[in-house]
Amino acid sequence: MTSVFQGSLLDLSGEAGPGPLGESVRRTDLDRGAWVDQRPGWIGGADALFERLAENVPWREERRHMYDRVVDVPRLLCFYGEGEPLPDPLLDQALQALNEHYAAELGEGFVTAGLCLYRDGRDSVAWHGDRTGRSSKQDTIVAIISLGQPRSFLMRPRGGGQTLRHEVGHGDLLVMGGSCQRTWEHAVPKTAKPVGPRISVQFRPHDVR
Repeated sequence: MTSVFQGSLLDLSGEAGPGPLGESVRRTDLDRGAWVDQRPGWIGGADALFERLAENVPWREERRHMYDRVVDVPRLLCFYGEGEPLPDPLLDQALQALNEHYAAELGEGFVTAGLCLYRDGRDSVAWHGDRTGRSSKQDTIVAIISLGQPRSFLMRPRGGGQTLRHEVGHGDLLVMGGSCQRTWEHAVPKTAKPVGPRISVQFRPHDVR
């Protein structure tokens, strides 16, 4: 990693693991049937979890076609498919809690976990929606746990409109639901500010990427 991780003073005490959801989750209704839930500081022991994942996950670099050339993906990646063991027991606890909380709305469980490591402010993800698979035509839910240093998570209506900014890190939970993947886009932009590394854990249901 090219940046030094600095823990949060808020994470020095308390039990490790996911906290309660329920009424502690704040929902914002967006337009066109989309919504976003937020639960700041959901993961107790988030900084220790970050350190374990940064050390133990088999991170890999990827290259992708972009227009007429092949470019490096500006972040490190690892994907855990259906039935694959997750890299840390705390993620198993988080997955179980999310499945219990969103069971009625989702109608199924989250079954995959995509992990991204943003090493510093040069790493990013461009505007996109998770529209590979069923989410291109159906409503769905994608839950994101942010670990490490806070980064800006931007959302905007697909086709343009006012941009919403969320600063997420140190165990924050952000969940996009309804039509969000089809009618909205999200991004983590590059920044010239000195920022430390961040890990994003994205839980998704079957056939949603």
